Amino acid sequence: MILNKRIRFQELGLRDYKETWEYQESLFKEILDQKIRNRRENTSEETNNHLLFVEHPHVYTLGKSGDISNLLLNEEQLKQKDAAFYKINRGGDITYHGPGQIVGYPILDLENFFTDIHKYLRLLEEAIILTLKDYGIAAGRSEGETGVWLDSGTAFARKICAMGVRASRWVTMHGFAFNVNADLGYFDNIVPCGIRDKAVTSLNVELGVREVPVA
Repeated sequence: MILNKRIRFQELGLRDYKETWEYQESLFKEILDQKIRNRRENTSEETNNHLLFVEHPHVYTLGKSGDISNLLLNEEQLKQKDAAFYKINRGGDITYHGPGQIVGYPILDLENFFTDIHKYLRLLEEAIILTLKDYGIAAGRSEGETGVWLDSGTAFARKICAMGVRASRWVTMHGFAFNVNADLGYFDNIVPCGIRDKAVTSLNVELGVREVPVA
């Protein structure tokens, strides 16, 4: 097998959630199809890797193991908030995406790198932890809870980056949602990630500034 460690990065700007989800699915399927062909035909064509950065209009998404009761709005209230809602095929519970949040979708063939989902999630977290360190913010993990947290293990624990992934035949999709300039009021309409006793924060709030340059 030829290992391809190159990753094609795409900045998609502000884009509809469903449109981006369908685009993810097409890239995901392309990689899976190549892997199936390689095994069926005993070939070793390389598989591609992608990383998408995007911002979404207001939307709530519920993972396949999530609890719909963690969405605190009915259909009419969603319309009033100008927000969409989708049940999707990633792990995790409910989360919010919106303007001011960098959403990262790595669509990788992990067989090009390593075959360990736990390690993959920890490395996604580490990328955000190291980014926050560049801004002088000490972030870390919360035991038993995926994502990136500030003041974990204290009464002031708050999540700054949520994560949820799907993997099949070692190909990943979905990813992370990093609050940079997020409107935190939208999190009041859900029980974020199904966790009732912890808050959510954003980089601009932690820095005490109106807006952090997304670039």
